[in-house]
Amino acid sequence: MTEETGQRKPRNNGAIVAMCLVFVIGMTGMSFAAVPLYRIFCQVTGYNGTAQRVEQYSNTILDKTIKVTFDANVAPGLDWEFKPMQKSVSPKIGETVQVMFEARNKSSEPINGQAIFNVTPLQAGAYFNKVECFCFTDTTLPPGETLEMPVVFFVDPAITEAEETKDIKVLTLSYTFFEHDLPAGAEAAALEVKAAGSKG
Repeated sequence: MTEETGQRKPRNNGAIVAMCLVFVIGMTGMSFAAVPLYRIFCQVTGYNGTAQRVEQYSNTILDKTIKVTFDANVAPGLDWEFKPMQKSVSPKIGETVQVMFEARNKSSEPINGQAIFNVTPLQAGAYFNKVECFCFTDTTLPPGETLEMPVVFFVDPAITEAEETKDIKVLTLSYTFFEHDLPAGAEAAALEVKAAGSKG
């Protein structure tokens, strides 16, 4: 009996090791999936001050304005200058507005960046609808180049009906650019653009 038991142990240990490996691989996969899934969840629900992405404009425009201020930041290590081209706007609620942000690569190398955003107060995020935006997309700038980027948005008239948002007078749309790995071929393309510009 002792001999049989001793022969079973390697099989049991092997099963435990296999289960642990499956668990580790599964958790690793979930960690990679968590960020994009959380991003999608926030965009759909407006959770945590994340504005919603929509495909159409508002059909209703109220005779009431709301002030929207803009904030632009760059993460440590990203050698860019990034700023809104206007400090604020005061559109009518439901009115579609386009504003511009400007980014400039201050370094001597092509750099790829990606922006994330949020809206404060956080409870207003679900009512801030972006029709066009540069967030979550790769933006590659050749050295010394400047790029103007549009944001098209409207504030949902329903913001005036919800108890937690009906008294809000000012919203802030904030962006932060982070350095992101250059897409394949982007560095060569960026240098070609820079070279062509210097020849002109």
